[in-house]
Amino acid sequence: MPTIPTARTPDPRAAPALRWGVLGTGWIAEKFAIALQRNTTQQVYAVGSRSRVGAQAFAARVGAPTAYGSYEALVSDPRVDVVYVATPHNYHHAHGLLAIAAGKPVLIEKPIAVSAQQAGELAAAATAAGVLCMEAFWTLFLPKYDVLGQLVGDLGVDTVLADMGECFPPEHRIFDARLAGGPLFDMGTYPLSLALWALGDPASISAYGAPTDQGGYGEINGALSIAMQATGGGLASLYTSIVAATPTTATLAGPGHTIVIDGPFYQPGGFTVTTPDGARVRYDEEPVAHEGGLHFQAAAVARHVAAGELGSAIRPMSDAVRLLRVMDEVRRQVGIALPL
Repeated sequence: MPTIPTARTPDPRAAPALRWGVLGTGWIAEKFAIALQRNTTQQVYAVGSRSRVGAQAFAARVGAPTAYGSYEALVSDPRVDVVYVATPHNYHHAHGLLAIAAGKPVLIEKPIAVSAQQAGELAAAATAAGVLCMEAFWTLFLPKYDVLGQLVGDLGVDTVLADMGECFPPEHRIFDARLAGGPLFDMGTYPLSLALWALGDPASISAYGAPTDQGGYGEINGALSIAMQATGGGLASLYTSIVAATPTTATLAGPGHTIVIDGPFYQPGGFTVTTPDGARVRYDEEPVAHEGGLHFQAAAVARHVAAGELGSAIRPMSDAVRLLRVMDEVRRQVGIALPL
């Protein structure tokens, strides 16, 4: 029976304290700010929005001392040590380049852009500027995923099954094609990244999509089913939707074992390892969701920046680019257009 290893994740409170500038004032930006304040010594120092009123309102909610009515002003503040980009997907590229041009290390929400070309441009700009650029794929920085990574390395995985489906109200921005709406860039990031993380580079991809016009902004993709074969022979079956709620669980299977990750699989929580003879061993951690998990990636960024490092071995830029190459192919097969 496999033994559950111990998480090696460093204490987030021990990371060097940096002054963060939060670019964007949406739902994930607020969750990120709260996570930092509750679980680290990082400072949410400044907020940037398209309007000063919006920035001030957000700053008041999260207790940030500084508010800027433009993104340019935020990244230009010499007291900002690192920028977190939390605007809609189709703005990640432009806002990431804005921070890099100002000489700021930058953590950009997932996916880091909406095409592999854009992701490559961010990587090249950061390298030329000598600053860190990282995708905020928070899942892999959780203690649970350090444990899972050790198990995957020891036991091997040749099958990944994962779903992520949720019913959103039609007024949600995820139905807006102008904001790169649909499940691919939001929900789909998680099962796709899990499959690539566990199985490696893809050899072939087959994608099928179902349209929806629920949001009132015209027809967009509402659900995706994706089959992937890795170069090493492993197989993945993935599903994501914005019009149907699914368990949001994941299974990693290999010779002689099956790992079933509780839903939501991408958040803090537990999993069970089962062997063919029915023996089971359990891993548990508190299922604290975003406000109890987003800080692990921020602490990692702080350690890298303080050490003068330009990337992370947990989520290197090459993995962010690879994800978007897969998404490019999914878009091509399903006919998902990028916003103009």
